[in-house]
Amino acid sequence: MNPNYLENRLKTLFSQALSAAPAAKLMPPLTMGLAPRRLMGVFQRFTALGYAMRSRLPKTACYAVPTLALLFAVTAQAQTADAFSQALEQLRVGNMSEREQAIVQLGEDGRSLKLLRALRDGQLMDWKTESRLVIAVDSVKGYALRDPFDGKAVLAEVDKDAVGKLNMTNKLRGVLSKAIGGLQLNAESADVRLEAVKAIAKAADDNALQLLRKRLERENDAAVLAAIQEALWLRDLNGDDKPARLAAIQALKTRNSQDAYNRLRQLAEADAEADSEVTEQAKAAVKKIESRLQNYAAIETVFFGLSLGAVLVLAAIGLAITFGVMGIINMAHGELMMLGAYTTYVMQQLLPNYLGTALILSIPMAFLVAALVGIGIERGIIRFLYGRPLETLLATFGVSLFLQQAVRSIFSPLNRSVSTPDWMSGSWQINDFLSLTWNRFYILIFCLLVFTALLQILKRTKLGLEVRAVAQNRGMARAMGIPTSRVDAMTFGLGSGIAGVAGVALSQITNVGPNLGQAYIVDSFMVVVFGGVGNLFGTLVAGFSLGIANKVLEPYAGAVLAKILVLVFIILFIQKKPRGLFPQKGRAADG
Repeated sequence: MNPNYLENRLKTLFSQALSAAPAAKLMPPLTMGLAPRRLMGVFQRFTALGYAMRSRLPKTACYAVPTLALLFAVTAQAQTADAFSQALEQLRVGNMSEREQAIVQLGEDGRSLKLLRALRDGQLMDWKTESRLVIAVDSVKGYALRDPFDGKAVLAEVDKDAVGKLNMTNKLRGVLSKAIGGLQLNAESADVRLEAVKAIAKAADDNALQLLRKRLERENDAAVLAAIQEALWLRDLNGDDKPARLAAIQALKTRNSQDAYNRLRQLAEADAEADSEVTEQAKAAVKKIESRLQNYAAIETVFFGLSLGAVLVLAAIGLAITFGVMGIINMAHGELMMLGAYTTYVMQQLLPNYLGTALILSIPMAFLVAALVGIGIERGIIRFLYGRPLETLLATFGVSLFLQQAVRSIFSPLNRSVSTPDWMSGSWQINDFLSLTWNRFYILIFCLLVFTALLQILKRTKLGLEVRAVAQNRGMARAMGIPTSRVDAMTFGLGSGIAGVAGVALSQITNVGPNLGQAYIVDSFMVVVFGGVGNLFGTLVAGFSLGIANKVLEPYAGAVLAKILVLVFIILFIQKKPRGLFPQKGRAADG
């Protein structure tokens, strides 16, 4: 045979093999079987020329060797693709046993991760007319069907009757969880790998543990590494190797893990374990963990006490201005907080798809609404009653009833629920034994910010200077040309506006209703009196102190009796120190 002809034929076969390779790689799994027939034709034409290889120059061999490598590689890939397609078909129409085998097989192929996740979430379905698996997402027409491997391109929109759900059992869900975990172990994201380790640890068998040991050798993230070690130690506790069990107990007693604690408690029971040394070691480990549990419980109590104190401070800080500085007993203060909470509800109704933005905008809006209502109350009623505290009390009590009825007429007597944005939902999970809720954490920070802003207003603005001057000596301030009537209105408006801001915070931890303010008006007066009338720093300390005291007493006395005990304590305290924790000094005290 002509050598030039042989060389040209090899070049042609090599080009055909190159074109067949991407076809086998990129062809959808359900039609992968077409690639082997194409490759077989190339292979048969190639073997017909094989006898001439012995007499051809090395230049020809440079085409022959790559061509052979491509043929074998692509043929092997096509065979793998056939197995992959068969697993997909078993998952689609097979019985429970066949589906289990299919899930295990798909769990060995990295292309299956999106498909298996869709199966776990109940979105993987059988497209009946096309006899293929698809991801079904709710749409206006029924379902929007997406490719199970790409997940982005919409194949079609069909009625819900056009697809069928894949039935799953608890056993299949366990196998599916392990398969997803095995695929996620090699993910780039540490959070994904951590989720995979936890999924595998819940139903770990020998194969799963082998995967964890392999991952342990090359894992560099501390959290994932700790989770893998804990899973292996828990497995060692169930083994027969006594030294390994004792070593696992010593390691697990330092872990803040609920699974470790539960397993060690089982071992600590005399009837559950025959080996006395293992039992004693387990008992010592349980005691050490329980001592940490008490510390974490104390931290949670302090945190919830501070969060309750933050609510009390927000509710009382506005009252500290109107009652402490102006000497006005404002029984409508709780209703001003209620107006702030309803402002938050209205803002969320106006921006239903932007809850976080609505909540942030509610802060200035609630301040303005409550401040304007407060100025109206001062100008219309209170300015005629200065120096007559009993009449002021009765008048503001009537205003509170009027505001409650107005809200009932506008929004109905039913409570309204205000949604919490995603960034305020959930909790900060420090470990299995300690978690801090985000909404109360943000309220605590918000309270400190409001308190700091109010201090800056009173100390660094003209209004603050005039408020302090009027509070210390009203007659002298009027003689110096300060418009005391305007200062009174602005001061009452400032205190009322802060009450409205407090209502925004309250809307995130309780339902919004007409009686919202009644639950906090008494506590607000308690905080102001206990901290020292007219002293903002005393209000801050008193609010946090009473909040922590309530939460400390609640586990022993109950919520109602705890409040009674706190009230009795304040009464006794006022008998000894009538001016509170931080009494005013100087001219303010003389006034």
